[in-house]
Amino acid sequence: MVLMSLHEMFPAVHAAEMAVQRNPRSWDAWQTLGRAQLGLGEIALAIRSFQVSLHIFPMNPEVWKEDLSWARKLHEQQKATKTEAVQALAKEKELAQESIPDYDFESDEIVAVCAAIAEKEKALSAAKTVVIVSASGTVETVTEKENCPATPDETLFIRAR
Repeated sequence: MVLMSLHEMFPAVHAAEMAVQRNPRSWDAWQTLGRAQLGLGEIALAIRSFQVSLHIFPMNPEVWKEDLSWARKLHEQQKATKTEAVQALAKEKELAQESIPDYDFESDEIVAVCAAIAEKEKALSAAKTVVIVSASGTVETVTEKENCPATPDETLFIRAR
């Protein structure tokens, strides 16, 4: 219980598990284990630990009223949250599938745009441009001809097309 009050949940679970192993008939060890498991967010394990504690000492009102009822409420909330998340994900998938419009890739406008882009690419590939950055930091743009590549001086630092 001290480790849980210090918010040291992993050591608290470990200590409670050791207490349960040492004395499996100790209802308060099972209760402490359940509380530590709740601190880690392990709701299903905590419910099981509380149930074992109640099996050992069924007249314990603290475990009935506080621990087990709280763990069950958390478990129901967790189920509801998971269900909502699954439904939201399904709606998102439906919207994603419906939002893709059906384009007519053979329309005259698209064919004209593709032809214009192809002409522009053809013009750029005919005149190759080289950007040369020398070691001193000067930038030089040189246009190469088909068979006569431009050769920079020995201060070539980076060459990019």
